[in-house]
Amino acid sequence: MIYPIVKFGDPVLEAKAAPVTEFDAALRKLLDDMFESMYAAHGVGLAAPQIGISRRIAVIDVTFKEDPKAKLVLINPEIIHTEGRISQNEGCLSIPEFRENVTRPKKVTVRAQNAKGEFFEHTGEELLARAFCHETDHLNGKLYISHISALKRDLMKRKIRKLVKTGDW
Repeated sequence: MIYPIVKFGDPVLEAKAAPVTEFDAALRKLLDDMFESMYAAHGVGLAAPQIGISRRIAVIDVTFKEDPKAKLVLINPEIIHTEGRISQNEGCLSIPEFRENVTRPKKVTVRAQNAKGEFFEHTGEELLARAFCHETDHLNGKLYISHISALKRDLMKRKIRKLVKTGDW
């Protein structure tokens, strides 16, 4: 099932998501649906709040289906180590058509659980490190625009308000 992507302005995107405690068939179905929804939206990462589900779940595939082994499931993730800094253009499925330069760690290690509830650690660099940070931010009720200047953020919000008024959001 392909879920619609929740857009900026929906309160679920600004609330801290609840931890996952049950690792069952319903969770595995949700994970499959999240990957399907992410691919349909042409994304490389998707957090459960972005489909209106306030749970600490994210899926990532920075290869966009090219390498099936690159698919990652992060349940109850925590960033446990970062190294370096890099500024790159970043966007978000929940804020379509907008992109800004965001400075994030160049290398990130995350500790999370898989679909079976088993803990693991994974280190990523460049785009994968950025995805770890971006999706973990979503689970904490933060959007990438919290990492840009107040002026740029206000301009973006103003443009979005105009889009909402015209029915284009």
